[in-house]
Amino acid sequence: MKGVCNCGAVSFTVSGGMPAMYQCYCSLCQKQSGAAANASTIVSVDHFEWNTGEQSIRQWKKESGFNSHFCEQCGSPTPNPLGAKYMWIPVGLMHGVSSRISAHLWLSAKSVWDSPCEAERNYQGMPDNLNEFIEFLHTNINT
Repeated sequence: MKGVCNCGAVSFTVSGGMPAMYQCYCSLCQKQSGAAANASTIVSVDHFEWNTGEQSIRQWKKESGFNSHFCEQCGSPTPNPLGAKYMWIPVGLMHGVSSRISAHLWLSAKSVWDSPCEAERNYQGMPDNLNEFIEFLHTNINT
């Protein structure tokens, strides 16, 4: 499955199926997306490949350690490493996604005007165990 930024400078491929998606309502994701939440998933680095434009990616890092990677030309959020084993994927860049929202993160920061869809898991903040959360996303892979 291929993904590309708004201007086409940055492109990538995710192989081996798409894990379930989640929406994050934290302030960073709201500001990064300009929307109520950011729809994302997490894939193994073994299933991720840059096609073009990796040199066009810029990064902004927040004091908390969270960061935002984006295309320097169009500002689209781009995939970025989550530790050494995973890549965070903004699914709005992907073509033909047939996965579904399975979890909501940071509901405590949700905008009052938003009504999230139903999900199997709901978190008021970050999941306590990130590895367990990633495993949960990977139990719902669409090929």
